[in-house]
Amino acid sequence: MPAGTANMNDPLPQTHCGACCTSLRNVGVRRGGRTVLAGINLHLHCGELTALIGPNGAGKTTLLRTMLGDLPRTGEILFIPFRADRRQPRIGYVPQRLDTDLISPVTVLDLFCGAMSRWPLWLGHRRGWRAEAARGLARVNAAPLLERRIGELSGGQLQRVLLALALTPLPDVLLLDEPAAGVDRSGLERFFETISELRRKHDLSVLLVSHDLPGVAAVADRMLFLQNGALLREGAPREVLADPRVKTTLGFDRDLRELPVGGGRHYAHGPDDGEEARG
Repeated sequence: MPAGTANMNDPLPQTHCGACCTSLRNVGVRRGGRTVLAGINLHLHCGELTALIGPNGAGKTTLLRTMLGDLPRTGEILFIPFRADRRQPRIGYVPQRLDTDLISPVTVLDLFCGAMSRWPLWLGHRRGWRAEAARGLARVNAAPLLERRIGELSGGQLQRVLLALALTPLPDVLLLDEPAAGVDRSGLERFFETISELRRKHDLSVLLVSHDLPGVAAVADRMLFLQNGALLREGAPREVLADPRVKTTLGFDRDLRELPVGGGRHYAHGPDDGEEARG
């Protein structure tokens, strides 16, 4: 069976935790008359951190936006919930960047309040908003930033604020699109560690797009390789990074024996070495 395809009559696989699973079945997207994604089949399990890698233009951001419901698509996106009263997952999203005005008086608290309600900010902050924002920031060790202006934040501080915002309220699925681009190495490592800790603590499904292969390999349970809109490889980080197509396309030539990797701790249903991704 070709890479990235699946038998639509097959039952959904059981999750490693038995609680929830977001499933994409034969998802495709066309934009401007051309195919951007084709035959995407994958499952995101709760408590699992999945890294999405691939060259620029592969369709990574398009895949995240499709999961958010921003783009028309073919195929199915299904959610097997742990709550009987909710058929759709609550999705948190951190974009690549947030364009900010360096002289804007908007504070982190204002940003939270604007996201939590349509109440006009010029009427003031409603009761309980400050406490909710403070709790969200505390989750990512950013509580001191509550009153800071957005334009005064460093790249790493802004990304922590956006992560806290995506976690308020706590989602079922967390989508991260190059969330730490432009952040220095130490900040990047702290960010990845925070994400890994959060998904364990709150049993989140995390899909993380990154070009930092060593960084995401150290925390990811599973890795996906996307190229030309097709999912070509899926498996534990060490397996995917050893694929010749990854080495050639992304110029990855590190010795895997010296590279700390997540090791696919939750990857119980994935392909064996040399086997193509089937979703």
